[in-house]
Amino acid sequence: MSHPQRLGKYQITDVLGQGAMGVVYKGYDPDIRRVVALKTIRRNFDDGSGSGETIAARFRNEAQAAGRLQHPGIVGVYDFGQDESVAYIAMEYVEGHTLAHFLSGQVRFTDDDILSVATQLLDALQHAHDHGVWHRDVKPANLIMTRVGKLKVADFGIARIDAAGLTQANSIIGTPMYMAPEQFVGAQIDHRIDLYATGVVLYQLIAGQAPFTGTPEQLMYKVVHDEAPPPSHCDGAQRTDRWDGVIARAMAKHPDRRFATATAFREALVAAANRPVSPTVSDETLVKLPARPRAAGTGVPTGSTGGSQGVPTHWDPAVLAQAEHSLALHLGPLASVLVRRAARECQDLGSLYARLAEQVTNPAARSAFMDQAARAGRAVRSGVTVAATTAGGPAASAHASGGAATELTDGRALGDAALEQAQRALAAHLGPIARVVVRKAAEKTRQRDALFALLADAVTEPAARQKLLAELAKIG
Repeated sequence: MSHPQRLGKYQITDVLGQGAMGVVYKGYDPDIRRVVALKTIRRNFDDGSGSGETIAARFRNEAQAAGRLQHPGIVGVYDFGQDESVAYIAMEYVEGHTLAHFLSGQVRFTDDDILSVATQLLDALQHAHDHGVWHRDVKPANLIMTRVGKLKVADFGIARIDAAGLTQANSIIGTPMYMAPEQFVGAQIDHRIDLYATGVVLYQLIAGQAPFTGTPEQLMYKVVHDEAPPPSHCDGAQRTDRWDGVIARAMAKHPDRRFATATAFREALVAAANRPVSPTVSDETLVKLPARPRAAGTGVPTGSTGGSQGVPTHWDPAVLAQAEHSLALHLGPLASVLVRRAARECQDLGSLYARLAEQVTNPAARSAFMDQAARAGRAVRSGVTVAATTAGGPAASAHASGGAATELTDGRALGDAALEQAQRALAAHLGPIARVVVRKAAEKTRQRDALFALLADAVTEPAARQKLLAELAKIG
């Protein structure tokens, strides 16, 4: 695609990232003579879901929310404008890596570095909360580590400005792995959802893994009902239990049992660590990854593409989506990164699945995953797509065979009455949250087997999943 030479007064100097909704540019402000990041969204953007207005509102919300915050730990927003075809935000250009990049590179932080990350993040969140702004999507991809070890919180794009009303207070929005229980069940939310998400981020830094994994529906169930093991008990954590009590309180199911403020959370961490707090992450940790510039708020390295993020052009996107879905049943959200990485290096389906199977350590699960590879191969040879999608989400599901996805055979559309029956069947396994799971699944597809497969994904116990499928099979 062609790129403009300028947006408003800003001169475009480079393309930092490109996704479905817009492009992130590196730009130059001739008035103040400084480099900026320009985050854009197409003014006529429509993703086919009817949510174009919501996306545009979130974009304006990012500018308004972050624009009222002046803190060294928050990516600064300078300007909001509209050109002929795009709306754009001019923001602080930050060079560094997202925390997600450190985690994906399996960089292990020392206790001193964890304490530094935590205190920097909580200081920034306290500033935002004091100004009536909740981030609502605190996660490693939105935390940029600069080259001098300073943390910057980016992307207030789904923030809620208290009393401003650009986003619904109870809307289910965010990243499932870091969402608090009250976000899933539609209960009242406040700034404490940011403290819960911070607890999840610190859990990952301490344990080297996430507290919960699985499909979005599985995560939803686990977050609401299950207790995560103490981070020090996770395999390979190699930590003392000094952090366990603080993280457990931050991730409490009920917000009243969490810390009341980010400052209280910070004080508890410092007391548990019983050591001085460093204002920056150590040089020893920073040099473990090669330094590449990143645009503020994007998490996209210079020269890469956002959104589709380097998906190889020689692959059918539907085939990669199926592989990602199958692998996610075993590895969770990490599957997306692994599939894209393997697809760049593999030229055929057999080698792709063989490469991905190396990541599945459980023998039975690996066997089930390779069984799916055989199904996918037959589907490709016959010209049939295994994973039917309506809104970008694969509809194949893991059934009682241990993770292998079934081929879809029944494409009949379900009406509202059938959806209500499905909700009642699922409620026997998930409780009230079944309503949310069914609604989200129906937004992706109403085809009978495809929708039932999505519902089955929400039930983690094999026997219960098999029982649910039997119950769903009775529905018209």
